[in-house]
Amino acid sequence: MFTIEKSSVSQGPLRLRRVTPPPPVQFSTSQSREKLSGNQSSGNTCTPGLTLTWRDLSVYAKIKKESLFKSSSTEYRKIINNVSGAVPPGTLVALMGASGAGKSTLMAALAYQTTAAMVVDGDIRVNGRPLGPYMRNISGFMDQQDLFIDSFTVTEYLRFMARLKLDRRTSVERREFIIIQLLKILGLTHCSDARIGTPGSDKTVLSGGERKRLSFATACLTDPLLLFCDEPTTGLDSYSAATIVTALQGMAAAGKTVVCTIHQPGSELFTMFQQVILVADGRIAYIGTSSGALDFFQSLGYSCPEAYNPADYMIHTLAPTPGSEISSRRAVRHICDQFAVTDHAREVDLQISFQHQMGAAFDEILDTNLKSYKKPLGIWKLWWLTSRCLLEVLRDPKLQQIRIMQKIVIAVMVGLCFVGSLHLTQSGVQATQGALFMLVTENTFGPMYAALNQFPAELPLFLRHYRSGLYSPLVYYLAKTIAIIPGLVVEPVIFTGILYWLVGLQDTVYAFLMTSFIVTLCINVSTACGCFFSATFQSVPMAMAYLVPFDYSIMITSGVFIKLNTLSPLVNWVQYISWMMYSNEAMTIIQWQNIQNITCDEDRPQLPCLHSGQEVLDRYSFSADNLWRDIYALCILFSAFHILAYFGLLRRIKHSL
Repeated sequence: MFTIEKSSVSQGPLRLRRVTPPPPVQFSTSQSREKLSGNQSSGNTCTPGLTLTWRDLSVYAKIKKESLFKSSSTEYRKIINNVSGAVPPGTLVALMGASGAGKSTLMAALAYQTTAAMVVDGDIRVNGRPLGPYMRNISGFMDQQDLFIDSFTVTEYLRFMARLKLDRRTSVERREFIIIQLLKILGLTHCSDARIGTPGSDKTVLSGGERKRLSFATACLTDPLLLFCDEPTTGLDSYSAATIVTALQGMAAAGKTVVCTIHQPGSELFTMFQQVILVADGRIAYIGTSSGALDFFQSLGYSCPEAYNPADYMIHTLAPTPGSEISSRRAVRHICDQFAVTDHAREVDLQISFQHQMGAAFDEILDTNLKSYKKPLGIWKLWWLTSRCLLEVLRDPKLQQIRIMQKIVIAVMVGLCFVGSLHLTQSGVQATQGALFMLVTENTFGPMYAALNQFPAELPLFLRHYRSGLYSPLVYYLAKTIAIIPGLVVEPVIFTGILYWLVGLQDTVYAFLMTSFIVTLCINVSTACGCFFSATFQSVPMAMAYLVPFDYSIMITSGVFIKLNTLSPLVNWVQYISWMMYSNEAMTIIQWQNIQNITCDEDRPQLPCLHSGQEVLDRYSFSADNLWRDIYALCILFSAFHILAYFGLLRRIKHSL
């Protein structure tokens, strides 16, 4: 086969020659720390590595401009400007540049991790194959921002991610072995059973460095052929940073392709990288070895002082100088233009062309790796995600306990207000309807507003997992829905059980069970409505701005404040989406069916008198024949709101990715 190799001279050209490749070594997370340090045994074999190339690559950021008098327009700002490059297998690359140079954007484009706000134009290939969704199966990505399931311990989180990432045929023993080795290699064994916690809260357990190493361990679970790390050493002490870069060295030595953005590395850390890509103002200022970079800068008159960190010097040279931005940008353009005509740039073009020409042969390597991977089944993903959501509730039960205590206290307070007032009299009719209305309202507004934070809080973590192809939005939504149902059964049953007997409603088992069932349906429908607004709108304040008017409309049409058959045709339709009306009508039917002996106020015979339960139903425009219609309607509304919430979540995903 053909291969491209570097000359021993730092700035020497790449030579194309026919060679017989030696048996490459296999990097595995199950290997020892010595393996990660680059000491490899001779007996391991693996498939050849992957070469990442890009040509004429530009990345644009979408900028929406809002106007009071004109419709919003979209403009595009170029962040990466027509760059080309190549990273061969077995290479550890440092992607460096000043803040705002575009290094993170470039790496996101190369890793197939761009969002909907980015437009990528150009040719990116892996072993000659154009970039595509297959990257999720062969690459790992360590994001700059650490996002975790905070209620999990370190080991639990790695187990959860391993189940989602690893081949479904991986045995439990093998999975545990991989996790244990990663904990040892990255120095996380001492905190393996510690809760991850939330940064900035009193419950924070892991330090910033430990969180960064955990993020790196997550990216390495699948032993990816391509690994991208966005500033993996930022915020770490020198020992932790060296631990991660040493692990990266070991992966590169085993034939993996590793690309890292890195911000101001120490001189010792800088020498650990085999190649450097310098980005300045969206352009490539240099690609090659670190020593070659110093020689290139020196040839342009930028000599690094002996006692100066080379990385800091090059980044400082390429950074715009405050107060002299124009001259700084002119100097940066000169450096980029000079690099474009050097042997380094021509060698990169040669390597890109070679990869394109040999793409068909190299494509077999990708096909072999992709066909050998079997994704976990969707039903198991649903099980793991549901278990995760339930575990989060169990690990932090205070909120659920507070909600249950709140239900108990409110039920007792309301019940005491109605004690002794429910008789078969005219005043008793009003008291009964008031008690039923309290059952409906208490299980409508509180749960609905509590659900508004259901998705905004977890959306960043979900989007990261979704971009990585770990699970679908449907599996995620179903898991969230299933996990909250137990609480939405316990709460209404407790509330109804206390209030029902304390007030003195119909003392039959049938009436109590049906009332509890309807109240349970009511709270589930209201929570589904809250999920819809939570998934549809970008923030809780925005969701509340639309939810409050909707609440008033369903409350007014509940049948308590106005007779339903007197509603204006303009708003009459609202009652058919009011679960408060369906719940109120169903419970009214249960309480007043077969009641025939309501007494009238003899002292005030001029007042209207309701003699039977049927007359009570007629007063509110209710019908005894609508009981099961109301129950079916509640079930339909429950399903409809969740379906709308799911499509709202899909819309959020589309605008966020």
